[in-house]
Amino acid sequence: VQLVESGGGSVQAGGSLRLSCVASGYTHSSYVMGWFRQAPGKAREGVATIDADGRPSYAASVKGRFTISQGNNKRTIYLQMNDVKPEDTAMYYCAVDLWVSMTALQALTHQNAFTAWGQGTQVTVS
Repeated sequence: VQLVESGGGSVQAGGSLRLSCVASGYTHSSYVMGWFRQAPGKAREGVATIDADGRPSYAASVKGRFTISQGNNKRTIYLQMNDVKPEDTAMYYCAVDLWVSMTALQALTHQNAFTAWGQGTQVTVS
């Protein structure tokens, strides 16, 4: 299983950024895909997740500013980041859950249930 993120970069506070993640290397449907982030010196945290039916869930810190969506083939997900803040600065990781049946909400706090992770894409907000 392989996940490749793209779209990270540097942006000024109040600006926007769109992250993409393409998953490959598996044949059956996933349960949940999601975005997580890790800032320097902090634990990795859930940002946004989406289940196979397109139902999203968001961390409180990004709700109303970030939007997660999935492509038609359900192997691509996006994270539209609007009104970004310096505290959004982090490495952003994409992950896919292929084996554990859970809701998008549950997935936000159950990182260990995810099957595979991408290498990450850096987002820096100044």
